[in-house]
Amino acid sequence: MARPPGHGPGYETKRQEIIDKAAALFAKKGYAATGIAEVGDVVGLARGALYYYIGSKEHLLVEIQDRVMRPMLANVHRIAALEEGALVRLRMLSLTLLETILARLDHVWVYEHDYRNLHGVNRTRLLNQRREFEDVVQQLLVAAMDEGSFRKLDPRLATLQFLNMHNHTYQWIVPGGEWDAEFLSREYCATLFLGFATPGRRFDDLEDRMVELLARRETATPEPLPTSRKA
Repeated sequence: MARPPGHGPGYETKRQEIIDKAAALFAKKGYAATGIAEVGDVVGLARGALYYYIGSKEHLLVEIQDRVMRPMLANVHRIAALEEGALVRLRMLSLTLLETILARLDHVWVYEHDYRNLHGVNRTRLLNQRREFEDVVQQLLVAAMDEGSFRKLDPRLATLQFLNMHNHTYQWIVPGGEWDAEFLSREYCATLFLGFATPGRRFDDLEDRMVELLARRETATPEPLPTSRKA
């Protein structure tokens, strides 16, 4: 959100701090169970001053949701457009999804648990974003079937399998622990791709292609992932 006219240069810095701290508080207590006064206490602002930065409690929830979905949607569309086979693009999408989860654990927790507290246009917008993301996953899975890598599957069920394996990672992952996003993506995709594979198909060159793609990503300018609050 652009800085409103008349707001000083420190406005956006403070607003981002409020979003971060609110995400941590909502992840711990739940959005519905957290009063706006508690958010104010955490960030050191009275109610009126807090509303100056966030507008409303629901708008604060929208901002947290956007921290997850804006970079994710930009990146998955970029991945889908790559001139690569469907398996490589699925593997890259898997990695990007897990990188986002690990970078923003508090935000992802709120995203998964509290979106039902949104109303009207805010809720419709978020649900549309979710469908947009799921559609990209499904299109890549269908592309893998069409190119003969995967057997013919129910596209919706395959999409749910892919997403369910990834999306619950936030519930148990330990930042800085033994498993990082790259390791988890490699293991998740090995499991999924083997189960989805056309009989007799092997994907021995997949990780070599990923190494090449990641090397190119280092020299590109992708949508930046948000920095972890706990980093």
